[in-house]
Amino acid sequence: MKNTYIELVDEKWREGFAKLVDVVESNLPEGFEESMNYDMISYVVPLSTYPKGYHCTPNTPLPFISLAAQKRHIAVYHMGIYSDPALLSWFQEEYMKRVPTKLNMGKSCIRFTSTKTIPYELIGKLVSKMTPAQWISKYEGEINK
Repeated sequence: MKNTYIELVDEKWREGFAKLVDVVESNLPEGFEESMNYDMISYVVPLSTYPKGYHCTPNTPLPFISLAAQKRHIAVYHMGIYSDPALLSWFQEEYMKRVPTKLNMGKSCIRFTSTKTIPYELIGKLVSKMTPAQWISKYEGEINK
């Protein structure tokens, strides 16, 4: 599935996107599982670890990170930065130190419009900062408000 997705990525994004996938997989804490969700490569907390699943669709594993190569950008969807203000602040500060371009992001989506400015090392550090247990705890704290 993942390799097919990467093969279908526009040639101008393919090499950078494949490197991003490798960086995420190399730094992802143990316990997350790769899947294809929402037409993206996703890393989730499997139902075997968190049987409640995603509250919107309980039979779906709890999403954490998704990667997409879209028409005008590469996107990293990181639910941890959406739910953890301290992690978001850390990422924003580190990004400004390392990357000369303005950070282009939404609530959980980091967009890269050039593969030349993807801070692979920083993305690796971001990915490594939250374990499945920490993500489940943060997630449950948010949905139980």
